[in-house]
This record gives sequence, C-alpha cells and structure tokens, in this order.
Amino acid sequence: MKAVAIPTFPEAHHPIIKALFHHSDQELLTLFQRYPDSGQFFTALFCRYSPIVYSLISRSAKSPVQSEYLLALIWRHVFHELAGVDLRAFSQSGSTFQTWLLAVTASGINEAELPPVEEIHYEIRSASPPFWCYLDRALEQLPPTTRLMVVMAQTFHWGETRIAAYLQAEGEQFSPEEVKAQLQEGYRSLEKLLPEDIRTIYLGGNSIEQRSVSESEADALDQSLEELEFF
Repeated sequence: MKAVAIPTFPEAHHPIIKALFHHSDQELLTLFQRYPDSGQFFTALFCRYSPIVYSLISRSAKSPVQSEYLLALIWRHVFHELAGVDLRAFSQSGSTFQTWLLAVTASGINEAELPPVEEIHYEIRSASPPFWCYLDRALEQLPPTTRLMVVMAQTFHWGETRIAAYLQAEGEQFSPEEVKAQLQEGYRSLEKLLPEDIRTIYLGGNSIEQRSVSESEADALDQSLEELEFF
C-alpha cells in the first residue's frame, strides 16, 4: 500500500505556535473560546491534528487536490463548531477532543460531495486552513458592496471595468477608478480585520499601514491576499 504524503505546514514551526505545544487540548480549546480575537490557539490545534485528519481523508478522496480541499472544509467546519461547543463534554464520560474531531472528520468524509479536480481552485500552500478560516471571517465583516467587489475580483477575476458595469446595472454608480479605490480599501481592511497573531504567523507581521503603496500595487495591496481565491 502506497504511503500517504501528508502536507506539511510551515506555521507549525513558527515561534508563536511552538510556544503552545506544551498546552493540552483542553487548555487550547479554553483559550480559543476565551480569546476569539487570537488565532494562535486554533492554529496550534490544527497543526497538532491535521496529519491524522488528512490521513483519514486521503483514504476516500480520489486525488491529493480533493484531499486538501476537504481538509480545509472540515477544519472550517471545526472552526465554527468549536466556538459554541461545551468544553465540559471533552472531560466527561471519557470523551476527548480527539474523538470528537475524528467523528466530525468521518461525518465530513461521508457527507462531502466534492467537485471534480478541475473545478477546485483552492490551493493549500497559498491559504493554509487556519488562515482561510480567519480570512473568511474577516471577509464577512466587510461592507456588503466592498465584499462583493473583492469576491468578484478574487473569485471571478473580474477587472475594475467589468465590476463597475455590473454594479451600475444593479443601480450602484461606481466608475472603474472608484472600484479600484474600493478594492484597495477592501484589501487593506481585510488585513486589519485579521487577528494580529494570524498576520504575524501567515503574513510575516507586515502591516499594509507600515508600507507605502505604489501604482503597481493598486490592484493588490498585499500579495498574500491578492493571490487567494475567495469562496
């Protein structure tokens, strides 16, 4: 039987994450719920358990592309579920976070209806699942029109002129130049809305506010955000 090539995640070696390795699952879960504006605790759990989750996924997925996409979908589900889970359940009747996570994984595998490989645009090396979770949360906090522009630019790869034409047809009067400015502000706002530790871990701690923006950067204030597909 061919060995499964499990993806590696550089964030596991970041000093912020390595400093959390000694914490138990229960401690990380408690910190995650107590400090929702910090992303390091969820990221530490992801780094701890992503190998076993991926190993289970790879047994049923038809390709590494589908496996990586399903890995991201399952961890996004875990991210949202953990915010409201009663953590006392993991210390009673022999239940643990690991058994809960494996049950969630099994359910995700059984219920997933994965698209064909050619229709999957998610790239795990561009957006590790924890980063995707927090970026998705930040996207939801953008003003509706700005969010729509960002999605059209990133998901559908529309240019400013096409976005402006679409919005004008919907009764929103934006020129291509105004769309360009709104996209700049949207990318800037997205980065600000990310937890500070997530910016440090995934973007190197480089804040857009600390950099001047040239004309060549007009469509992409931050390269890490520019190259990411939004779903």
